[in-house]
Amino acid sequence: MDNKNILVVDDDNEIRQLLQEYLQQNGLGVFTAADGVEMDQVLAANSVDLIILDLMLPGEDGLEICRRLRVERDIPIIMLTARGEDTDRIVGLEMGADDYLPKPFNPRELLARIKVVLRRLTRNVIEEPKTPDKFYFDGWELDLVNRQVISPSKVVVPLSGAEYRLLQIFLEHANRVLTRDQLMDWIVGRENAPFDRSIDVQVSRLRQRLSDSGRSPKLIKTIRGEGYVFTATVKKVFL
Repeated sequence: MDNKNILVVDDDNEIRQLLQEYLQQNGLGVFTAADGVEMDQVLAANSVDLIILDLMLPGEDGLEICRRLRVERDIPIIMLTARGEDTDRIVGLEMGADDYLPKPFNPRELLARIKVVLRRLTRNVIEEPKTPDKFYFDGWELDLVNRQVISPSKVVVPLSGAEYRLLQIFLEHANRVLTRDQLMDWIVGRENAPFDRSIDVQVSRLRQRLSDSGRSPKLIKTIRGEGYVFTATVKKVFL
């Protein structure tokens, strides 16, 4: 993780100082910001590899900032939440966060999460083959260049950040059974926690977006006791 820069966005001065000292001691460059305005100033002047973003911020809150960053920049985000409830985690993932950590937290755990996210991104850049520009399946189109999902009737269907990543994972691994732990690891970089149904909720919402909900979904099938499988024939297009 040498030469990696972290931006801590939190309105609690003690947390900012604690994380800055701890992360710097572990070889990371650290910038801090108390709100979205200061964050924008740091990003305009510096290269940042990962953002630690508090959910509860004055003015523009963490979810709004996360949503905006996903449009403006491609920087991984670990979201901090004081509540730690499933609803907050799910919404954070939908907005595009790469991982989440409830407060209070152990700085060592946060450091471990940072390493996982950065390692996963590095692995993706080095090891993964070229990603197709488009996927076609069952009359649908996923346009990775323009980040659009287009229905058989040629309507652009809006997806959240988590839904978009989940669909891409299914298309890249079509006709393979994917466990909940695999999906959680690919989406947020860690295993599914016991009783954490975030993935099930995301699959259900993705089915609704693809008009695949109901008693017998035909695109994303549930494999009892194992996980999910995307059963449609997928065509990959490289432009």
